[in-house]
Amino acid sequence: MKKTILMPLMLGICLGVYAQTPDEEPSRTIDEVVVTGTRNETDIRHLPMTITTVNHKKLTESHRTSILPTLTEQVPSLFVTSRGVMGYGVSGGAAGGINLRGISGGSGQLMVLIDGHPQYMGIFGHPIADVYQTLMSEKVEVLRGPASVLYGSNAMGGVINIVTRKMQEDGVKTDVNVGYGSYNTLQTEATNRVKAGKFNSVLSGSYNRTDGHRPNMEFEQFGGYGKLGYDFTDNWKAFADINLTHFSATNPGTVQAPMLEGDQWVTRGAAQAALENHYDRTSGSLSFFINWGHHKINDGYTPSTGGTPQSAYYLSDDAMMGFSWYQSVQLFEGNRLTGGIDFQHIQGHAWNESRATRDVTNTYADKSENDIAGYVDFRQDLTSWLTLDAGIRLDHHSQAGTEWVPQGGLSFRLPQDAQVKAMISKGFRNPSIREMYMFPPQNAELEPERLMNYELSFTKRDLDGALTYGLNVYYIKGDNMIQTMRIDGKPRNVNTGEIENWGLEAHMNYQIDEHWGVNANTSFLHMENPVVAAPEKKLFAGVNYSRDRWAFNTGVQWIGDLYTAVGDDTQKESFVIWNADVNYRLSNFATLYVKGENLLAQKYEINAGFPMPKATFMGGVHLSF
Repeated sequence: MKKTILMPLMLGICLGVYAQTPDEEPSRTIDEVVVTGTRNETDIRHLPMTITTVNHKKLTESHRTSILPTLTEQVPSLFVTSRGVMGYGVSGGAAGGINLRGISGGSGQLMVLIDGHPQYMGIFGHPIADVYQTLMSEKVEVLRGPASVLYGSNAMGGVINIVTRKMQEDGVKTDVNVGYGSYNTLQTEATNRVKAGKFNSVLSGSYNRTDGHRPNMEFEQFGGYGKLGYDFTDNWKAFADINLTHFSATNPGTVQAPMLEGDQWVTRGAAQAALENHYDRTSGSLSFFINWGHHKINDGYTPSTGGTPQSAYYLSDDAMMGFSWYQSVQLFEGNRLTGGIDFQHIQGHAWNESRATRDVTNTYADKSENDIAGYVDFRQDLTSWLTLDAGIRLDHHSQAGTEWVPQGGLSFRLPQDAQVKAMISKGFRNPSIREMYMFPPQNAELEPERLMNYELSFTKRDLDGALTYGLNVYYIKGDNMIQTMRIDGKPRNVNTGEIENWGLEAHMNYQIDEHWGVNANTSFLHMENPVVAAPEKKLFAGVNYSRDRWAFNTGVQWIGDLYTAVGDDTQKESFVIWNADVNYRLSNFATLYVKGENLLAQKYEINAGFPMPKATFMGGVHLSF
């Protein structure tokens, strides 16, 4: 009943306000191009889904090693958990849980992509937050709402697509960044980009570490990224890349029950090779990809409760590999038809190893699965101001079975650079190896999780594009969510949970003049069944200023009613965070910077029992030559 009233009502209001003839539309167009909504470059005006783009300048202006804190500020309804100065960790006490509109990436319901290829742990089915570094990112596109037609399982709540860097003009460009700050925190990275005729390359490396703001909270990370590309002709191009990350993290436990030896050693890698074609009326790609990981965990012990050191490590290896092919063709004017095939082979092996003898003491799982899918997306300009989009996917999983995934939407391009978009889409997630085969709750008979998303959005540009603003409203209804219940006195994973969320999102960006710029976004989320790490209210407001050699960026973020615990002992947190950084261009190739986070020294928790640091500071230098 809610969705049948909500969608026509909002659509009628927006169309009524801007009811003018199409001839009144100005000649200037919104020329932002994205790849996430269709797999090929498309003017965002023709897509019915909601996509937020965060460019390289915005990702790097605050000198953060991870893209996730910046996305938390810039994307309405998106929130990422944190526990300290740097690093997210894995296993017990970990942060880095990505939540979008109350849909949890920690449960594998939100997908992270690198250049359109899925990145998640094969056994547990969720993203690894410490892998997604700024140094490799040209821009990040966040599609809010299901994207399962194009990307399959795990994209049921949306996708975060990291578009990797590429040198655009002939020459050599090198960037080096070194920063040092509170709690003996060091961050370093270097990137070299080359383009020589048909050849281009990117090579990046990083080293980051911190002692942490609590005892036993050290974090250390090595990262590297390499990409080689070659343009055979103007129409045919190829590239291959590899991303490697190794980090060690320590779980200090909660302040109520501090932990010792909660150590984690994780290595993650991802690689791909792609052949692309680009013509006037058709374009496509064939790519092969793999991402893999090795994890070694010491679960630690809590002396205050009589705990003793663990006798064994938990270890796991996982991999996800496959290929993706799509071809997009313009059959006639205003048309675009895209078809593709995806294949994934997912495998995972988990076991215990004796700390004393290195012998295997227990095997939890040694499984593999296959997933193959085909999809079609059809987009047609019905008039100069109306575009129809419809798509469908047929997905077959070797264990969970076959799933049909439809979506459809309309995009109205109205006079005076206004737009209204309406979207209906289905999302789904296949159960993970852990949920089906590992630990006492396992259940090999689990079915996919499913949801439907109904969304309406309005955007507008004024002042020759200097001012942009918009409003979204959405309703999500899902069932078959996997939960652990007690059946016959024993825990068991079953498809019994439900999702019913609705919310509002708004954003604004105003480039006042060549020196001043402001941006803001806000969101409200209502959940019938609350989940951890999902704030009901979220607001960010930022200011950018630059003149001559100086640049200043600051932002204030308010998080209201963030769920840190649900159920019988529901807990919420609300807090305000003020961050700022100042940059001074010392010369044409050197810039000095100072930044501060949580400048109001707020006392708050995002993960229950893990208080966040108060005010922290860092200073550094950025070299570009």
